[in-house]
Order: sequence, then C-alpha cells, then structure tokens
Amino acid sequence: MYDTLISAEQLQQLQASGKPFMVFDCSFDLMKPEAGAQQYATAHIPGALYANLDTDLSAKHGAPGAHGEVVVAQEDGVPASGGRHPLPSREKFAAWLSSIGFANDMQAVVYDRNGANYCGRLWWMLKWMGHDAAAVLDGGLQAWQAAGGEVTGREEPARFQSNFVAGESIAKLVTTETVLRRLGQPDQNLIDARAGARYRGEVEPLDPIAGHIPGALNRPFADNIGPDGKFKPASQLRAEFEALLAGRDAATVVHQCGSGVSAVPNLLAMQIAGFGTTALYAGSWSEWSNTPGLPTRQGAEP
Repeated sequence: MYDTLISAEQLQQLQASGKPFMVFDCSFDLMKPEAGAQQYATAHIPGALYANLDTDLSAKHGAPGAHGEVVVAQEDGVPASGGRHPLPSREKFAAWLSSIGFANDMQAVVYDRNGANYCGRLWWMLKWMGHDAAAVLDGGLQAWQAAGGEVTGREEPARFQSNFVAGESIAKLVTTETVLRRLGQPDQNLIDARAGARYRGEVEPLDPIAGHIPGALNRPFADNIGPDGKFKPASQLRAEFEALLAGRDAATVVHQCGSGVSAVPNLLAMQIAGFGTTALYAGSWSEWSNTPGLPTRQGAEP
C-alpha cells in the first residue's frame, strides 16, 4: 500500500501488478478553472479519471465571486466546511466515488501538473473518508513523462458504479469555531501555506481582507518541492519544519491557506517527515476573512 507518495516507477509496477487501483488527474488553475480539464483532454496518464476541484472535490457555496447565492439540495447534505472551496458532505463525496467506480479495495494515485497543489486535496479527502491507500504521484505528470510513462488524449471509457463505503476518518478537520477558541493557545499552532506577500497582507487577489490569522506561521506550500519538482527528502523537510516551529509541538499544528487546498502539501510534507497526522482548517482564510468580527493581522509575526 502507498499512503503518502508513489514514484513514477512504482506506479508503472502497480500498473503491471494486476492489483486494483485508480489514477486521478487533478490539474487545475484557480484563475482559469477550465484549464485543468483542457490539459487533461490533451494529455493524461492512460486510464486516469479527471477530478475537478470546483465540481467534484468542492461543494457549491455562496462566497463572493464563486457560485453566488446557493440553495443546498437536500440530497447533497450540508457542506463540511465553508470558504471558497467548501468540502462536500461525506455522503456526497462517497456517492461521487461510487459513481466513478472507485471501491474500498483500490489503491488511489493522484497527480497534477501544479507541484501537488491540487491533487493533495483528493489525497486528503480520501483519508477523511477513512481510505488510507491513497498516494500522491511524486513530481506529478512531469515526473511520469520523464520516466518514460505513456500519456494519451483519448476519452476514457465510463466505469461500472461501485459501492464505496466511508469509514472512520484518519484525517483531522477543524472548524472556524475551533480555530477561534484556541487562538493564541499552546495547543494550536497555525501554518499558513500562502505566498509571503499574501500572508503579510501586501496583496490580496481573492478575499475581502488582506492579511492572516493572528499568530499563524508562514510556509508557502512550494517550499516543500525541490529543484527536481519532487518533494524534498524526509530529513530535509523535518529540519525545515522543526526550524519553523522553533520548539512548538508538531502535534498541535493546524494547516490553512486561502481555501484549504494549497495547505495540504504542507500537511503531506509533515507526514512524509515523520510528524504524523496534523490537522486541516479547510475553510482557511476565505472563510475566516468572510466571517464578521474575527481578528486579522497584517505584516510579519513578531
């Protein structure tokens, strides 16, 4: 079983093994939401299914500039988080997994073309559903092609529906209420994965308020990736997070970003580094900054 990373060579071995697995292409572009599907249609790993961040991996919501006024259909359930990319209910996500033929005995392999920025979302959501056999293709599609892996632009055939059954979550999800209640306490240490300029409030292209949650540390998600496009070695990641935390307890870490998506590479990197399972605030800055009365801070932390 692969539960964090899988290399291109290991995926090739998995393809030849006859074991049940499914590959997902999660490529996306926040500024051009249609781009990921277009890239998938041009070139993807044979057999891979496209998982769209907006429609498959998020619930509809009413955040400004997104889906506008939204009435949640009863069968969809209440979204599991707020923000610009709310998590769908576990029931709705399980129904989607069943509809595409993903089963509980399958290994999931997720990838993108974006430095693991988007595929980490699906990796985390599968853990949230209790499915541990989920791994990120290290280096993404670029590493696959560099290793001689085939790509295709063909339309993939539909799969028979399965009956995916959600299990007990092996991921940690926290809410705005929890983050607020623990703000400034030693049992919570926030790590913000946005670029430094957004964290400091120098620019804000998407949300109504610039800045960050008071006390949050900053580690841009791209810092986890080495010059070769793959995750840095576990020992290097561990040293970098230890330096960032400066003695704080790694078990208290809560990851966030703008909308709960690009925070996941930090969470995955901490798991690769041997820190275990840390928490995700999926609503992130987009939910925090749209909630009246919550404290914000600009500039660097003291």
